[in-house]
Amino acid sequence: MNISGTLNTLRLLYNPSLCKPSLVVSTFNDLPIPIHDSIKAVVVDKDNCIAFPHDNGIWPAYSRHWESLKSKYPDKSLLIVSNTAGSTFDKDYLQAKLLEDKTGVPVLRHSTKKPGCHSEILDYFYENKIITSPKEVAVIGDRLFTDILMANMMGSYGVWIRDGVKISSNPLSKFEKKLYDFLGF
Repeated sequence: MNISGTLNTLRLLYNPSLCKPSLVVSTFNDLPIPIHDSIKAVVVDKDNCIAFPHDNGIWPAYSRHWESLKSKYPDKSLLIVSNTAGSTFDKDYLQAKLLEDKTGVPVLRHSTKKPGCHSEILDYFYENKIITSPKEVAVIGDRLFTDILMANMMGSYGVWIRDGVKISSNPLSKFEKKLYDFLGF
């Protein structure tokens, strides 16, 4: 269970705009590169964004676009943040190491699941002298209640991948889409 996600989602009761993305795209291949003129660093969620859920390789149809993103945001300016790989539930960070090998991109080791790991993300980019402000970070993810909520809590640019590698049958994901439509963002 994602306690961080559950508790932070309660913020939406008094501020629903925290789940409003800056940009909505259907799939990763629809992502503009560069993402925005002000963006210097990019956080990418793994499952259903760049990879089939629970797989560690880039979805084959996305490989060319992935390489373009890596070229535009090289080295430590591109970071994978997953609630599986790199989290405290990833024993000895074996999933993180495998994902790094397969993608060529660092995976954040974090103690709190999204959206609660936002300070660890910002610390990573500040320590590596990639950014001077959270506004220079784009967060790409398929979940409004974790990825986009986190982007807005950080004061960053949230990119929602609405459909992803596959249309999710997860009830919470379906609810997020209905809520997004209802709120009229």
